Amino acid sequence: MDMDSIHNWYEKAVFAAVKEHAQQFPHLITEAETLADIACVALNRLPPRYIRHEVDLAFYQSDPERTESLQAVKEAVEFAFGFVQARNAMRARS
Repeated sequence: MDMDSIHNWYEKAVFAAVKEHAQQFPHLITEAETLADIACVALNRLPPRYIRHEVDLAFYQSDPERTESLQAVKEAVEFAFGFVQARNAMRARS
């Protein structure tokens, strides 16, 4: 049984969105740990969407569903950036 091909579709989408959104925060680009934390927070706000191949989701998802999924990724990543930065600021004050 080939289980290695199974993955959460949102992972790739969130990683790309975090990388893109990080451009607006130059001080975070070199902070791999912080960006990983942001990705984790964003992924935890999204439902799992397990697939084996990218074409699986493309075939079974309608255009409105795809648009909705991408919007959910954008919102989750924006929330995660704010959340992680606020937590880091709180820690710095302590």
